Amino acid sequence: MKPVQLGLKENWQQFTLLVIVNAFVGGMAGLERSILPEIADTEFHIAAKSVILSFIVVFGIVKAITNYFTGSLSNKFGRKNLLTLGWLFGIPVPFILMFADNWSWIVAANILLGINQGLTWSSTVVMKIDLVGEKQRGLAMGINEFAGYLALALVAFLTGWIASEYGSRPYPFYIGIFLSSAGFFVSWLLVKDTRHHVTAETTVSSIPLLKNIFWDTTWKNKNLGSVTQAGLVNNLNDGMVWGLFPILLASKGFSIGQIGMVTAIYPAVWGIGQLFTGKMADRFCKKNLLFAGMLLQGLSLIGFLFAATITDFIFLSVVLGLGTALVYPTFLATVAENTHPTDRAKSVGIFRLWRDLGYAIGAILAGIIADSLGINASIFIIGLLTILSALIIFYRMKCNNYTLKLKLIQ
Repeated sequence: MKPVQLGLKENWQQFTLLVIVNAFVGGMAGLERSILPEIADTEFHIAAKSVILSFIVVFGIVKAITNYFTGSLSNKFGRKNLLTLGWLFGIPVPFILMFADNWSWIVAANILLGINQGLTWSSTVVMKIDLVGEKQRGLAMGINEFAGYLALALVAFLTGWIASEYGSRPYPFYIGIFLSSAGFFVSWLLVKDTRHHVTAETTVSSIPLLKNIFWDTTWKNKNLGSVTQAGLVNNLNDGMVWGLFPILLASKGFSIGQIGMVTAIYPAVWGIGQLFTGKMADRFCKKNLLFAGMLLQGLSLIGFLFAATITDFIFLSVVLGLGTALVYPTFLATVAENTHPTDRAKSVGIFRLWRDLGYAIGAILAGIIADSLGINASIFIIGLLTILSALIIFYRMKCNNYTLKLKLIQ
């Protein structure tokens, strides 16, 4: 048997396969991003914002819970097995979205999509961290999230364009049939498990075991807790953007094609930016990157209140994407560097549990505020919460970069 080696270069073939798989995962997440709120309004005649956002609430809760169990079970059942299983849950989603005749079916599709995203995205994250070892975690997460969110943006744009040309259903969702089928067969036939890489890293790791993985990751450990609360707030504001921005743009008279463009720019900048910010997370203090990213997000969200033209919305979407690009790979790299290899999968799962509960909390909060006080009030309050999250990072987190220590030793 060939000896196990850690590193991106040493494992580039499997790493590349996992990048491709995560692009399929991200594409599934972008499938309904541009057009589902519009479908709720025009086809199902749902007026209440809280009801429209119900699909995000369900998606967020299911994905969050699935993240937790993926982290808990990956050491026992294997990363590849959970990855392949996740695609089986994704295959029915585009068909349900195409043929649903009431809103309950849309919600059901998002239950399956949440399970699909939790199993597949969590598995690809943990497997890439397993492969590269300590030195290149930030870069690995940057590439991983780049692939996922660039694909999300591309599919969000394509579905918006297809909907503007050919109607909201069924044609935009044909993309999902390809993505789910390709993701399943590549994961099943070509991807290899990475548990042997974990065993190899365990023999050289000096990071102490966590006393209570759940509570340390959730809050007690200052670095892990700071990252976890920021992850929750990040997805809280993303859930609001996902659910309310298409409605906000439509209320200002923009076409569905323009809406698709604006909603795609934010995740596109988010995705592409991570190629650079992921590498930055290997070289610079993660606290500084996280603080700057959350602050940029909060300020750009408040800036949307003053936007009037399509140019304003595009500019602010770029700034929001840059802020998110700074934090997203840094979240995961920080969790990895503060956990022992045997704790890592479970800690990542717990972090992603809280992070993706942000989708549900954000959708509920945004819907309630929008229905009672208006969309502008919802955006303003969530923008303030994002700035508060940045301040928690600034005052609670410490620079404690194991990668830099290793470089100094070498």
